[in-house]
Amino acid sequence: MSANAKVGGFSIKISPFMPLCSSRRMNALRVPVRFTPLVFAFYMSSIMAMLMCFVIVGAGTGLGAGYGMRVLQAYKLAMPVAFFCVLMVRPIVVRLVALSVRQPG
Repeated sequence: MSANAKVGGFSIKISPFMPLCSSRRMNALRVPVRFTPLVFAFYMSSIMAMLMCFVIVGAGTGLGAGYGMRVLQAYKLAMPVAFFCVLMVRPIVVRLVALSVRQPG
């Protein structure tokens, strides 16, 4: 037996043999499903902004002394900007994916 869940516009299959959390306490800490677009934008922007900061700071100033601090300084600006950008373009991307992917049946 498995269940389907929609995450970020995508449907994923959840197996009962692989629980998403192991305790009721953890489940109580989860945000309601209506906040899925915000949670998706938060994770997407956090990861992408950090990866881009690593690359751009390294390419721009090198990997020498103070690299980590320069990355964090860049991330302080990049993450909020990326978050709002993902929120704004997500509906467009979901629509483009729907137009690009062949539907079953």
